[in-house]
Order: sequence, then structure tokens, then C-alpha cells
Amino acid sequence: MAVRKSFQEINDKIKRGEAVVLTAEEVAAMGQDHSPAEVAEKVDVVTTATFGPMCSSGMFINTGHADPPIRMERATLNGVPVFTGIAAVDLYIGATENHPDNPAYGGAHIIEDLISGRDVELNASAKGTDCYPRKSIRTTINRDNINEMMMFNPRNAYQNYPVAVNRSNRIKYTYMGSLLPRLGNANYSTSGELSPLINDPELRTIGMGTSIFLGGTTGYVSWYGTQFRTDAELNEYGVPVSNAATLAVIGDASRMSPGFIKAAYYEKYGVSMFVGIGIPIPVLDEELAARVMIRNEQITTSILDYGHPGHPEVGRTDYRTLMSGEIVLEGKKIKTASLSSLYKAREIAGILKKQLQEGSFLLTEPVMAFPRGKGLNSMDIRI
Repeated sequence: MAVRKSFQEINDKIKRGEAVVLTAEEVAAMGQDHSPAEVAEKVDVVTTATFGPMCSSGMFINTGHADPPIRMERATLNGVPVFTGIAAVDLYIGATENHPDNPAYGGAHIIEDLISGRDVELNASAKGTDCYPRKSIRTTINRDNINEMMMFNPRNAYQNYPVAVNRSNRIKYTYMGSLLPRLGNANYSTSGELSPLINDPELRTIGMGTSIFLGGTTGYVSWYGTQFRTDAELNEYGVPVSNAATLAVIGDASRMSPGFIKAAYYEKYGVSMFVGIGIPIPVLDEELAARVMIRNEQITTSILDYGHPGHPEVGRTDYRTLMSGEIVLEGKKIKTASLSSLYKAREIAGILKKQLQEGSFLLTEPVMAFPRGKGLNSMDIRI
């Protein structure tokens, strides 16, 4: 008889301390000696994770009111411009916003500072109104003296991402790192068989409301992410070979840890932010078991040439080869490097596994599934 489980049945096992939880790497190893039916019978939840640069991230901040109050129309935090066009003391700081005089410092650093409990200087001005008469304020804020720090990231956890190379004759400074000329290196940024959306490529268990590990605390999937695609080419194992699904996520930044939210600067490109995300995949049936059993050598991705306009595809490879430290392209051996941290992804998957085993983290069935089908947001944008 085919195995069928529900979210509730698995949550009941989690509460009783009886759920069998494995990381995606552990179940991939198990899958070499077991069939999908056997894995579905034995395993209840698989934990996935990624820790890498996710530029489309940021944080809402409500500073609380001064006396007399101000309706902030222009504001900076440690000199970094923030968006004020929301309400009187609501701000949004994007991770990639740069300090005008220091391009190596930006929004991601402010976010990390606030999560770490450090003071940040707020400088704001306004025209003054009858209800908000104050015209300027200069003060310090921190995690403990503001009302809210709400992380909201419009595009995180790419399902797959291309490898970047450079076939031109000069170095290219990109969001995929510095790319050496004449195929001098190859950079990638996905955690392979640990990657969340690769383990549930059709998003059967991930949708609006899904509970996730976000930056060191529990967060939620709030919507499908920007640049969400459903028309990407699939390989023989049903995995997109390029950019595909993404997630918009939300969480309480005041509870996050700087160990899982890290600012970064890419030379001559700009600021980004490393975000730690972990997602539990319930093994509801044999089909999902087959998905979570996927191994690095079965995950294909495109190789794009960032040295030429349009980033044309120049080859394909798999994650086992990428993680070996070397690929071969156009007859040349090329050293590979990951922009994401497999070490941190493993740490996150392990933390989530422990939380599930202890019953401190439960699965959340999505309240809305994300759209599927060809054509949705299909413009091929790679930023």
C-alpha cells in the first residue's frame, strides 16, 4: 500500500517525540540504498538549508515617536539613506543601499548592527506639520529602544542559480564576485542537495504561511518571491537548470542572530547580505521521498558568461562537480568557488533537525499554494 501522510499526522509524531527527521544530505545518502517507498515509510521530515548572498532583502523599522513628534521625510542610519515614504516613523532599509561616501558600507551592515544590539545613528528631517511639528532629529537607536525590527525580504532562496564565468579579456566585478578573464575561475551560489526549493521543486509543501528558519529564529514564507519563474527548463530529475522559483520571507529581526545574518561587500559592485534560511520538507508520500533523495550529481545548473552582454549560456555542470573544486569548460580546467557557505547551511539544517526532534518547531501547512504553469514572470532577469 502506498504511503500517505498528512501535515497533522507528522506534527502529532513531532509532539510525541516520535518523528524521524533527517537532513537533506542524510536522506540523499540513505536513498542510495533505499527506494522512495522505503524512505517514505521510514522518514517523516527532511531539513533543508542555505546560507548565501541574497541582495533582495531588507528591514522595516518603527523607531517610536520623539517628543515633540516628527514625520520623517528624509532619513539616514549611520549615513546610509533609508526609505521614509511609509508613515511618520516607519523606515525601510534595503540590504544593498550604499553609504554615499563609503561604497563598502551599506544597508546590510546597518541590519547586522541592529541585530547585534549595536547603536546606530538616526538623522532625519521634515518640513513640520501641525500634528508633527518637529523638523529634525539626531539620535541613536538600537534593538532595545525601537518598537519593531521586521525583516522582509522580497526575493530569497533561489531554487537554482547559474554558475558565473568570464570569457572576456578583462576582470569583471559582479554580484557573483570577481570573475577572472579568459575563464580564470567559476563562481556558484547554491547549497546543492541541501537547497530548500530543490528538495521540493514543485513547491507542494512550501507556500504562504510555511514556517521556516530565518536568520536564527522562526520566520515565515509571506508570498512567492519577485522574479518567480515556473517556465525554466527541467533536467531529467525534474530540477530547473537555471533561475526559477523564489520566496518572499518575513520574520522578527529583533530575535535573529548575527551568526545567520551577515553583511558583505563585493569589490567594485556593492553591498549584499548573507541570509540563513532553513525549510523542513514533510515526506508526505513516495513522490516527495523521491524528491528529497536527490543527490548533488543529479542537480544540473547552467554556466553563464558574465563577460558578455546578456550572459549567454556556455555550458552546464552538476553540483558534485562544482563542489569538487574544478570543472572543465571548453577544454580548460577551471577552479570553482562557492559564494554560499555549505558549512553554515549544514549548521542550519542541523539546528532545524534538533528543533523538530525536540518538538520546539512544528510544520505549517501552507494557507495558499503558489501559482504553477508556464509563462508566470518569465522574463529572464538575473540580478
